[in-house]
Amino acid sequence: MFKTAKTLAFGLLAATCAATCVAGTAHAQSADWIKQVTRTIAAKQTYPKAAQARGEQGTAKVKIYVAATGAVERAELIAPSGSTVLDREALALPSRTGSVPPPPGGATTVTVPITWKLL
Repeated sequence: MFKTAKTLAFGLLAATCAATCVAGTAHAQSADWIKQVTRTIAAKQTYPKAAQARGEQGTAKVKIYVAATGAVERAELIAPSGSTVLDREALALPSRTGSVPPPPGGATTVTVPITWKLL
């Protein structure tokens, strides 16, 4: 038996993102921009039913390549969650988001943790 959707806690937590997100370019991105990116991506996050049914949880770290326009160009898995299903979802999530707020310093990368947890 698995937990219902009402008992799930998952997402990119903006409150903790400032400490765990990393932006990369010659110019560091602002914490405000990173929080905006985090919220934008979190809004599209879902808990895969297969992972939920098997009780899988974890945190994947994904490096997202962002164009100067804010378009998500690609994503790569930096640290796996321990679940193949969750890792696939973590890689698909930025593309599903499509775009994020344009980075203030031009094209960049940002690494975000994506967490799924059953309560």
